[in-house]
Amino acid sequence: MDMICTKDLTKFYGKTRGIEHLNLTVGEGEVFGFIGPNGAGKSTTIRTLLGLIRSTSGTASVLGRDILEEHEAILQEVGYMPSEALFYSGMRVWDVIRLSAGLRQKTAACLAEARILCGRLQLDTGRRIEELSLGNRKKVSIVCAFMHRPSLCILDEPTSGLDPLMQKEFFDLIEERSREGTTFFLSSHVLSEIRRYCSRAAIIRDGSIIACGTVEELSRTNAKRVTLHDASGLIQKLPGQNIRDVRADGPSVSFLYQGDLHLLMSLLADSPFTDLTIAEPELDEIFLHYYSEKGGDLQ
Repeated sequence: MDMICTKDLTKFYGKTRGIEHLNLTVGEGEVFGFIGPNGAGKSTTIRTLLGLIRSTSGTASVLGRDILEEHEAILQEVGYMPSEALFYSGMRVWDVIRLSAGLRQKTAACLAEARILCGRLQLDTGRRIEELSLGNRKKVSIVCAFMHRPSLCILDEPTSGLDPLMQKEFFDLIEERSREGTTFFLSSHVLSEIRRYCSRAAIIRDGSIIACGTVEELSRTNAKRVTLHDASGLIQKLPGQNIRDVRADGPSVSFLYQGDLHLLMSLLADSPFTDLTIAEPELDEIFLHYYSEKGGDLQ
């Protein structure tokens, strides 16, 4: 069963674009990355999937349920972590957790799991919500999203505000739950998270999905990272249409080159430089080209 399935899902805020004609599927047991720059439409997609805002057109299902007709049942079963963790002021952490457990009508089981999660995340359950840092509010969100052991977790920018130690603990939890069969839909603009933990990903830009596939498929490119040492002035001799992302470091220069390597070598044959390196570009470089206005140039 597809845990998430959308067909031409669209959301406009008046005349302002939110998302447009989104088509994607997330299979059972996947850790699926949903990546894009801020403002690309990641949070709008998630809120629409959960029925928190109403789509303008298109259709979608979550856990096999229609997002318009059965959004309350979806919210009951899904583990959701919003990008901004906001709770009632005046309550203590454990009060919030108990309230969340009660809303799911699984109080005893949820609270038992919550105690384990609070221990792992080093969360002080006696503190008041308004006293918490952003990172500790994130921890409360993690507990509320995970404690009922949902089969699907939808997580919107979950690691912002967490220190590196807690980020590692958080992803340890994801890996453990994934091995048990939980599906994760992980929204992020942190490319290293997608590279390390997701098997598939969709890239969204300006409200539309521009690429979707395995991380390996999204990483394939014919471009090369070329570095020339002690090559001052040489860059002006190279074919500009095949070169992008030029970086100067003292007398050395590097760039992404997409074209005939034989042509490049012939141009460099009589040129002054002391060393040459040709390597595959970094994965982050490959993903970042999708974010740019001319992202399709890198293939």
